[in-house]
Amino acid sequence: MSRHMSERTTVRLPQDLLIRAKRKAAAEGRTLTSLIADGLRIVIAGNRKSARAKPVLPPVSRASGGLLPGIDLVDAGRFQDADDADVIARLTRPK
Repeated sequence: MSRHMSERTTVRLPQDLLIRAKRKAAAEGRTLTSLIADGLRIVIAGNRKSARAKPVLPPVSRASGGLLPGIDLVDAGRFQDADDADVIARLTRPK
């Protein structure tokens, strides 16, 4: 198929996405078809690039082992209580 030939197809999109896409196309003064086509080109080009060369990120930390015993990430109040107790202990420590 030639690069410049168009073909009709049916695409099913969630209603909210379709509404947002139509608004964006209208705001940019373009057709919904051109917006979708450009979006597909970006996704396809991105996949080709990521398949070729995955970026190697430097390590952020060498720590391992997870959380210390007694650490509960869900209860933020316990962090504050532990921090307060630590500060009080340092302030009341004899010099």
